[in-house]
Amino acid sequence: MLVRNDKEMREFGARLLSACRDGGIIALHGNLGTGKTTLVRGALESLGVTSGVRSPTYTLIEFYPFESLNIAHFDLYRLAEPEELEYLGFRDYLNNQTLCLIEWPEQAAGILDDVGLEIYLDYDPEGRRLELIASSDWGQQIIDRLSG
Repeated sequence: MLVRNDKEMREFGARLLSACRDGGIIALHGNLGTGKTTLVRGALESLGVTSGVRSPTYTLIEFYPFESLNIAHFDLYRLAEPEELEYLGFRDYLNNQTLCLIEWPEQAAGILDDVGLEIYLDYDPEGRRLELIASSDWGQQIIDRLSG
């Protein structure tokens, strides 16, 4: 899938969120500047969050409680050891009421074992290229909803 600009990336984030009916883990892979945070920003903007949506590079997590589905935005870029996730209470966010959007998931190798959907973002001469890969039935349902 080709995304041409920031506006389209935010729109995709909103569509992605609307395809999520319950909680799970979505891993966002991509180099710096490929649009991972912009995607999350679009998802949150679709729920009415209009300011303060930034990558939690230093805090590692930002939690957004909502009535229907909570959002936990992780940025693991500065994670020194995967085990640090345990100290952050990572497992507390793993439930049907919380959607975990995780930037730099490779930093938590061996700890993230319940990823349902992998999204790979890469540079393209016309914008950004997105590839969605389901790692579970939950992830496949999201892809199907996005496609249908």
